[in-house]
Amino acid sequence: MSRSAHPAGPRHADVLPDGHYSAPPADLNALDPKVWAQTVTRDADGVVTVGGIPVTRLAEEFGTPAYVLDEADFRARARAWRTAFGADADVFYAGKAFLSRAVVRWLEEEGLNVDVCSGGELTTALSAGMPAERIAFHGNNKSVDEITRAVEAGVGHIILDSFQEIVRVAHIAQGLGKRQKVLIRITVGVEAHTHEFIATAHEDQKFGIPLAGGQAAEAVRRALQLDGLELVGIHSHIGSQIFDMSGFEVAAHRVVGLLKDIRDEHGVELPEIDLGGGLGIAYTSDDDPREPHEIAKALTEIVTRECEAAKLRTPRISVEPGRAIVGPTALTLYEVGTVKPLDGLRTYVSVDGGMSDNIRTALYDAEYTVALVSRTSDAEPMLARVVGKHCESGDIVVRDAFLPSDLAPGDLIAVPATGAYCRSMASNYNHVLRPPVVTVQDGEARVIVRRETEEDLLRLDVG
Repeated sequence: MSRSAHPAGPRHADVLPDGHYSAPPADLNALDPKVWAQTVTRDADGVVTVGGIPVTRLAEEFGTPAYVLDEADFRARARAWRTAFGADADVFYAGKAFLSRAVVRWLEEEGLNVDVCSGGELTTALSAGMPAERIAFHGNNKSVDEITRAVEAGVGHIILDSFQEIVRVAHIAQGLGKRQKVLIRITVGVEAHTHEFIATAHEDQKFGIPLAGGQAAEAVRRALQLDGLELVGIHSHIGSQIFDMSGFEVAAHRVVGLLKDIRDEHGVELPEIDLGGGLGIAYTSDDDPREPHEIAKALTEIVTRECEAAKLRTPRISVEPGRAIVGPTALTLYEVGTVKPLDGLRTYVSVDGGMSDNIRTALYDAEYTVALVSRTSDAEPMLARVVGKHCESGDIVVRDAFLPSDLAPGDLIAVPATGAYCRSMASNYNHVLRPPVVTVQDGEARVIVRRETEEDLLRLDVG
């Protein structure tokens, strides 16, 4: 059931009709492995562990809220993508999902490249030792400074997003005595089956150059004429949190059609095609994401078939998973502060974080699951809404979930699948401090992004 937007933001309470939510699960203590990180389990005392460490110990040592990232799971997922596509394709981790220097080092060690979309992400990738030639630079409005830094560093690809940027990158590269490899991002008119705010291939949006009306073809003409550019391919991204491969099939057909037109007009067969990312993950047990080997097989077959039909050599394929790698590997650990039953409606469970550490529920109507993790319970299920501590009625972490009815202040609860777009979109709303990112592996834990302090806030406030 879709919810209509309210001009002042999410509606207070937003009471849902009976039957909107599913029946409570048979076992509130169960943890669906499809949703939780690979090493998550319960110990003999009923406490959830991740990376071999009880969450109670993590809370005591690092405080709450905290993002807890399973390093072994992250590395395994990165390897699965690298293996699935093989040596004849490139896998770029989409840094916007979550980027830190530790993550960049893991990616470099596992053989993945990284794409960035800001000067800050570029600096992070380079400072952690990612070779510049394995970096792709995205963005719909890259500044002159950002482009200059990217070209000077020798990034492998810059993805051109507008006619102005074609000229801008060419001018900067030529001034530096370089010839920059570029791809042109096009919009192919395919609207992925996803939320309106994260569908990116229909024409009425800010990304890319439309294929319709000949604009993409004109962009190619201009790029091929400029000495500072080496046009090596076409880029297409149709959306995010996608489970259905049919959108990629239509997109590939249209991209290959453009490649054929380029060959026929210019006598050039571009050697690369980037189909973007956006593959979905399981936020709840109802989600059914595809495995990397299934995605690789499907995309490779689609591109190969389309190129054979167009009598083109099959270009080198690139993909950009971000959420699909980091999303399932992390959970957010909270402490319950208040439990407020509303007779005939639901129980509001307030935690010590909220929309400042996970804006996705308020922004996208994103759905999550949640579990009591500091103990097990045999109490009856209660319909709950997990909310944060912010002065905002739309401060919702999990809109509708079932939790044990004996839930009490001081209990620890956790929301899985929060590795992507939670820390990277975190804020200081109400001057709340952003949580740390704690990685766990084989019984050891360490902080890779520390918790903010009030001194950090005041350091930026020059008075």
